[in-house]
Amino acid sequence: MNILPKMLIASALVSPLTTGKPLPQLKGEFLTGRQAQLPDAASGRVALLALGFTYNSRFRVEAWIGRFRKDFGSNSKVTFYEIPMIGGMARLGKWFIDSGMRKGTPRNDQENVITVYGGTDSWKQRVDYASPDAAYLVLLDKHGAVRWRNSGAFDEKAYKDLYVQVSALLREP
Repeated sequence: MNILPKMLIASALVSPLTTGKPLPQLKGEFLTGRQAQLPDAASGRVALLALGFTYNSRFRVEAWIGRFRKDFGSNSKVTFYEIPMIGGMARLGKWFIDSGMRKGTPRNDQENVITVYGGTDSWKQRVDYASPDAAYLVLLDKHGAVRWRNSGAFDEKAYKDLYVQVSALLREP
């Protein structure tokens, strides 16, 4: 049997993330080298995931995470993850890419960066990928369910909505 039709059918079955539904499993590796699996890594905490699919998307990811960290970084009930999604031939440079990210990321922050190699097409479908350099944001509640989504460059109005969502989740028992 030809494997290509099976792959096309499988990728066609991926549906966008839905608010209130659990985040599908996302496996990668922390910059420290430890294996990472979401939503398990964030279990018990409110978590902002910021996915980027291109090198230039990192600027938008960093803008969102920088502001989020300023407001919630000292709260032990909240966490965040920057998630570079690396597909195609770039996977061949994994050692080089990870090494460069480690050098540019303070050791204390390396457990907040999860590199994901492969599977980018299905995640593009899940986040309604439209712009290569956008940050794709997903807020998880403490049980790993999607509670808010957004994409694009940092936007004050959208951030206020995120802030309200996080604050409400922190008030939940």
